[in-house]
Amino acid sequence: MKRAFDLLISALALLVLSPMLGAIALWVAMDSRGGAFYGQDRIGKNGRPFRLFKFRSMISGSGGTEVTLGNNDSRITKAGAVLRRYKLDELPQLWNVIIGDMSIVGPRPEVPGYVALYTDDMRQVLEVRPGLTDPGSIAGFDEGKELAEAADPEAHYRLVILPAKVALQQAYLQNATFLTDIRVIVRTLRRIFKG
Repeated sequence: MKRAFDLLISALALLVLSPMLGAIALWVAMDSRGGAFYGQDRIGKNGRPFRLFKFRSMISGSGGTEVTLGNNDSRITKAGAVLRRYKLDELPQLWNVIIGDMSIVGPRPEVPGYVALYTDDMRQVLEVRPGLTDPGSIAGFDEGKELAEAADPEAHYRLVILPAKVALQQAYLQNATFLTDIRVIVRTLRRIFKG
């Protein structure tokens, strides 16, 4: 049932939002060099790597740390700042849902470097498909601002944010049902529209 729901919602969303997605892609491509889309390696179900898609929100080839310091990050483009504020840069992940890499609701996938830091207990979150949203990502909506205020953003992410995020993901998995997934979707939309 979960997979059928994922396919239905993501397909409908891509269809309905296609004019907006096209406009965003054009805006991103015109705003700075480097194309409209960005792919990043993430770790999915059973530890399998996959390519996660986003609208590009940073200067192409900017490199640097894996963590982003909110809109204070000098790598973020003008278009990217708006897209990131409303999570519009995440919309291409609907394609990741269609092809089976992701689910609508599930633990947000991490980059390989951070997954390598997981304890055996934390690796429980890799037993299911990762999602577009989860309680951890809702709680961490303003994560960039918190990181910007940290003395060592990278260490703060590894030692404070990552364990807290995974703990919320684990708590979600212990009680996950279709109804709890709907609640997570509603909470996510409310948080996005709140800005």
